[in-house]
Amino acid sequence: MAEPSMRKAVDTPVPMDDDDADLAQESGSAGYEPVRRRDPNSESGIVFEPAEVEDVIVEAIDEDEPEKPAGDAPYAKPQFPALTPKQQGVRRQLRRIQVPPHRLTPLKASWIGIIEPLVEHMKLQVRMNTKRRAVEIRNSENTPDIGYLQKASDYIKAFMLGFDQADAVALLRLDDLFVESFEVKDVKKLQGDHLARCIGRIAGKDGKTKYAIENATRTRISLCEQKVHILGSFANIRLARDSICSLILGSAPGKVYTKLRTVSKRLQERI
Repeated sequence: MAEPSMRKAVDTPVPMDDDDADLAQESGSAGYEPVRRRDPNSESGIVFEPAEVEDVIVEAIDEDEPEKPAGDAPYAKPQFPALTPKQQGVRRQLRRIQVPPHRLTPLKASWIGIIEPLVEHMKLQVRMNTKRRAVEIRNSENTPDIGYLQKASDYIKAFMLGFDQADAVALLRLDDLFVESFEVKDVKKLQGDHLARCIGRIAGKDGKTKYAIENATRTRISLCEQKVHILGSFANIRLARDSICSLILGSAPGKVYTKLRTVSKRLQERI
């Protein structure tokens, strides 16, 4: 059996000084690479020098100026108009809002003012269904946004809950307005004369307490028998609801007025 060839230390070539010069010549002809040269000051005797790079040109771009199309581009960026609801394939949708008997007369009196923003600005179709005693709202081909249909439905519902048309129309203009409803019995179970006195405390003499809560919390309140409806933003509704609950639980109106003064001062400081 043949023995494996063993390489002795004597056969290994010893590096010579001329080898560094040969490496420097080979690296210099390779291109943009660090140059390896002999440095007598260093311990290893080898130093790396940076390769020469072409000058880099830096240009300042003004962000205000419109971007010019590149010379290689065949045409500029196209501008496409927004699709209409008909082109998007939106189907006809209908909203039906029932009219309570006690709101039928106010609806007739202010019918033109109610449907004017819906028809002229939102391009919706509105009609009064006398058989069903309901207001029907439907989107048309010219309606710019399908979300207007739900806004119009909330607007009509707010009017049916007892709010004035001038207050309810704010639901169409602002996105952060809501309507919250609750009953007196949800806070405290009252019957007979106790319930009537509780509603009287909420309203106050000639509506004084109700108006004070509305002006301090920047909300609108509608009292319909045992139900209380509040129109406003989320934070303002919470403040008005706390004041009304305090009156239902038996707090004196004077204490509620004191809290409302503090609340109104805080709201003015935020603004």
